[in-house]
Amino acid sequence: MSIRHGLLALLAAGPRYGSRLRTEFEDRTGGTWPLNIGQVYTTLDRLERDGLVVQEGADEAGRALYALTEQGRAELRDWYARPVERASPPRDELAIKLVMAVGADGVDVREVVEAQRRHVAEALHEHVRQRAEALARAPGHPQEVARLLVLEQLVLHTEAEIRWLEHCEVRLLRLAREPRSPVREQPDG
Repeated sequence: MSIRHGLLALLAAGPRYGSRLRTEFEDRTGGTWPLNIGQVYTTLDRLERDGLVVQEGADEAGRALYALTEQGRAELRDWYARPVERASPPRDELAIKLVMAVGADGVDVREVVEAQRRHVAEALHEHVRQRAEALARAPGHPQEVARLLVLEQLVLHTEAEIRWLEHCEVRLLRLAREPRSPVREQPDG
């Protein structure tokens, strides 16, 4: 999620100060995307510079309140209307690790895959547990529904990573059987 657009979305409900925006962002995303307060204020400064928000006085504690401008509301509407671009794949550390491990001296790629699979299986178990807890509370409030959506996305992405790791393992086993395999066999003890 774009922090920039996430903050604009929160400001659509009315003026907010920085630490409240941080708290609401983390609540809305189920705590899965923590922000540091510096990110929030840096983003607010850029939004103000770009004419999307304006400081609108202060609250009773003296904290600066930020509000959307009409240009900010238009940017938010445009963001909601645009699909998220999928043209260039994100840089995935796991994919980079595996492609670097293939053919690397002294690295058993299958061990790398297995270590990741164990780690991902633990994460999947935790995501499924959290989702079950959220469903047991019968989400009715928009923030609870938003948290459930995030948890479901985490479950599905984690399941997809496990399937991809299984695919990698099958591919590596096939390659290990072929002559001149790029997969290095570890010498037996």
